[in-house]
Amino acid sequence: MINNIYKNIVIVRGGGDLASGTIHKLHRSGFKILVLETYNPTSIRRNVCYSEAIYNGKITIENTTAIKVSNFNEILKCWQNNKIPITVDPHGKFIEILKPKILVDAILAKKNLGTKINMAEITIALGPGFQAGKDVHAVIETMRGHNLARIILKGEAMKNTGIPGEIGGYSKERVIYSPGKGTIKNVREIGDFVSSGEILAYVDNLEIKTEINGLLRGLIRNGSKIEKGLKIADVDPRCHEIKNCYTISDKARNIAGGVLEAILYFTNKNTESRLNLWNKIS
Repeated sequence: MINNIYKNIVIVRGGGDLASGTIHKLHRSGFKILVLETYNPTSIRRNVCYSEAIYNGKITIENTTAIKVSNFNEILKCWQNNKIPITVDPHGKFIEILKPKILVDAILAKKNLGTKINMAEITIALGPGFQAGKDVHAVIETMRGHNLARIILKGEAMKNTGIPGEIGGYSKERVIYSPGKGTIKNVREIGDFVSSGEILAYVDNLEIKTEINGLLRGLIRNGSKIEKGLKIADVDPRCHEIKNCYTISDKARNIAGGVLEAILYFTNKNTESRLNLWNKIS
């Protein structure tokens, strides 16, 4: 049984909302997932981020549960019970221990924090900061628009513009960044309807206000220590779509589809190469 499990392991670095879309899809597609996170994740859309299990011990997103673990026996138990194990491992020590067939870098740091193409038979990265064919086998485009979720086999994803994609006619107005360094104290919660000019939180003594009316879709965890410029909140102008706060986004699902396609592409390609080699030997 263990040998069969080893053939189907996918390690995903990162458990934020876009990463969680990929984790959810691959888990439902039959892969054994292990999620690697940092000690203090700073996810915004926390209701749909498996990274929240690092704080709470577990989280269920769309009928799929992730459980915080610390050793291989706990990982194996999760897999046997059809759960997703997630552990604190920012440096990727479990990559060397488990030697997964597939590695997905979904940290979305806009730069490579240490993922290498030889870490797995198939390596995939989300977003900018990676050279397909050099750093990883494939890069998945994360920029909204015509090329969203496109598989890149040579070159890079589009550079980060710093301008959020447009939703409901709003772009940069809907995303809120910290004006200073400090500890955040939230006064509103994810799922609340908020009005332009309303205070959502404080970073020490600094007021955090929304520029637009909408649904508070994302808000960093209360009590988090944050740096100036860190993304801390997300207001969705589509006020009637409250379910969006509790379900995986269209963007995350699209990207997840790109990851699954890339896995199947390389799996089939590698199988074909082995068959050709076998035929030559025979």
